[in-house]
Amino acid sequence: MNLNGRRQSSNVDDRRGISVGRAGGLSLGGILIAGVLYLLFGINPEAVLEQTGALTQTATVDSNYTPSEEDEALAVFSKQILAGTEDVWTSIFEANGLKYEAPRLVLYNDYVQTSTGTASASTGPFYSSADQTVYLDLSFFSSMKKQIGADGDFAYAYVIAHEVGHHVQYLLGTLTQANKQMQRSSQKEANRISVRLELQADFYAGVWAHHDNKMFGSLEEGDLEEGIAVASKIGDDYLQKKAYGYAVPDSFNHGTSEQRARWLKKGFTTGDPSKGDTFSISYSEL
Repeated sequence: MNLNGRRQSSNVDDRRGISVGRAGGLSLGGILIAGVLYLLFGINPEAVLEQTGALTQTATVDSNYTPSEEDEALAVFSKQILAGTEDVWTSIFEANGLKYEAPRLVLYNDYVQTSTGTASASTGPFYSSADQTVYLDLSFFSSMKKQIGADGDFAYAYVIAHEVGHHVQYLLGTLTQANKQMQRSSQKEANRISVRLELQADFYAGVWAHHDNKMFGSLEEGDLEEGIAVASKIGDDYLQKKAYGYAVPDSFNHGTSEQRARWLKKGFTTGDPSKGDTFSISYSEL
């Protein structure tokens, strides 16, 4: 991606170097041993935070913490991508007579205190509607490369844009309504609603890329293909087969590799948020 001269968002809370203490007992890493892969990009933070009750809510500043050159470069990159989502979604909302309220981005290491509890980096990046914040441990990008072979600046941008897509869903009321439906549904149906949410967030990530490129000429040759390749490696079917040797469709909660890649591409191709209604069509048509 070409981000030369691009502004960095000031709507960022950098908590790297702040250590959150843990009480004995529950081990989130143990509970979510396969979670980094399986819950990529669309994790429901409320579900995770329910499991973190044994984590303390105290934090201390590590005065010896110094970010690496790579880590600092990723922080700058993340701030630029967030700024791009602010510019794009502000413009889109205004064009539709709406006001866009940008989410906050929290950068952290290992554990982070949210408005509803303590979360671990092992959950992957996530959006919390409780405080309208995207949480990101930058080491996740290295994990992407090592664990699923996903690398590249647009691949990383896709991670952030997807989580911001959940914020867009929150502002439009889609996320709240879907979560209410999930609470009164069977597990199978709740999973299907989750798939609809995740595919729409993928679509919104594509919409962002379309308009960011139109505004700033940010995409370079191979960037879109890079994103589609990543989407193909984070489908529920791909990850389950990789982990267990088989897939269980009724347990899917993010969508298949084919679906995720297709909705991302559709968002980029159309650039039209109204084309991303994943709730009005039948589940088999997703």
